[in-house]
Amino acid sequence: MDKRNKRLDEILQILKHKNAESIKRLSEALEVSQMTIRRDIRLLAERNLVESFHGGAIFNEDGATDGHESPDHHYHLPTEGKRRQSEKARIARKAASLIEPDDIIIIDSGSTTERLATFLPSDFPVTVLCYTLNVLVEIYKKQNCTIIFPGGYFHPGTLLFESHDGAELIKRNRANKGFFAAGGVSPELGVTCSSPYAVPNKRAAIDSSLCKILLADSSKFGRVRAAYYADLGEFSTVITDSGISEEQQDLMRELDIELIIV
Repeated sequence: MDKRNKRLDEILQILKHKNAESIKRLSEALEVSQMTIRRDIRLLAERNLVESFHGGAIFNEDGATDGHESPDHHYHLPTEGKRRQSEKARIARKAASLIEPDDIIIIDSGSTTERLATFLPSDFPVTVLCYTLNVLVEIYKKQNCTIIFPGGYFHPGTLLFESHDGAELIKRNRANKGFFAAGGVSPELGVTCSSPYAVPNKRAAIDSSLCKILLADSSKFGRVRAAYYADLGEFSTVITDSGISEEQQDLMRELDIELIIV
């Protein structure tokens, strides 16, 4: 194995172990320049093995299995929805139990939040703001549900509609509860998702919600995705499953976040 391929393999092993790392630390660990690391990261990103972000890189679990490339490295919501189904259903059912008559809620994009829409109560009035096709289809079936839908350009992978005007409409509305999803939850790098185009909607929804509730199964903790949209401390409540580590539980308590384990 030549020197460059050996270095690429070492970068992958570091990212696989830590999920994400900065260019600076990779440079220090491998004793090469940051410019060399940037070139290596660019090459690995072209092979779908990592995702780059400003100042660092993330191991692409969907694009790399034992160092081999995968043709399907982009986030695909129907595929994501098949993972950890029982955990996501329990999380969503608990989240639905927090909804009260006459609530105004925001339901974010994601496979767990889609399940929340299916458990939405029909026996009392609720106003729902959403921006994804899958959630819209579910809440359309509900009685006593008033719908606010910003619209915009459609993204098939996430079933999300987004536009500048749509984000502005979200900002003009207010919700007493917002239910959010995440691809990664990190105390250092925040709450992240896979799709940068989803961030304006998510950020507008965060700013428009009085109570911010994060729905994330335990596999999301310690992971990082390319697009940051919130600090963990911005959420008042986190609902997850029993797989969450004691260390992560302690972190929630330090941040004064209500942790609900189902």
